[in-house]
Amino acid sequence: MSRGILIVFEGIDGTGKSTHCRMLGELLTEKGIANISFAEPTKGKWGQKIRRLLSEGRNGVSAEEELEWFLNDRKEDVELNIKPALEDGKVVLMDRYYFSTAAYQGALGFDPHEIKRENEKFAPVPDRVLIFHNPPEKSLERIESSREEKSSFEKREYLIDVQNIFKNFSGSNIRFILSDDTLENVHEKVVRAVKDLFELKL
Repeated sequence: MSRGILIVFEGIDGTGKSTHCRMLGELLTEKGIANISFAEPTKGKWGQKIRRLLSEGRNGVSAEEELEWFLNDRKEDVELNIKPALEDGKVVLMDRYYFSTAAYQGALGFDPHEIKRENEKFAPVPDRVLIFHNPPEKSLERIESSREEKSSFEKREYLIDVQNIFKNFSGSNIRFILSDDTLENVHEKVVRAVKDLFELKL
C-alpha cells in the first residue's frame, strides 16, 4: 500500500458515527491492518476554541470567524496527523471532517459546496465517506440521554437543516448509513460499505 486509506465518519451527533468509527478501528486492528483514528475538532489550539464555542455559545464570535477557526484547525490536523499517517500507509479513520463543516456552517447560511471546495485545496479527499443518518428526533433523544447539556448546535430545526445538507452530498466515495437499527446491523452496513477498499476479507 503506497498510500494509506482515508475513511470518514460523518453525520449529526446522536447517529452513532463515533461508536462505529471506534468499532471499525477495532475490527481493522483484529485483522492486522494498521490504523489510526482522529476526531475533529481537534485538541489543538483552534480545536479548543471551537469546543468552547460549541459548549458555551458564540458570545460575539461571528459565523465567519467560526468558519475560519474550523479551517485553521483542519489545516493543522492535515499537516500534523492526517498526511503523515497516510504517507505511512495507515488506514486513517476520521470522526468528522470537512463534510461536517460544510453541513453545519451551510445550515448557518454559507454555501456548503464552496466550503467543500475550499477544504479540498489542502485536505486529502477521503477514499470513503460514511454519512450516518436517522430521524433528528432520535438523535436528540440519544444526545439528551448521554449528556447533561446540549451543544448550542443541537437544536431540532437546525439539525434538520444540517442533515438535509449531508443528504445532498454526492460522489463515488460517499455511502449513506441508516443508523436507526441495532448496533450489530449498523456495524455490518459499515463493513459492507468499506470492504472493497481492502485486500483482506473483513
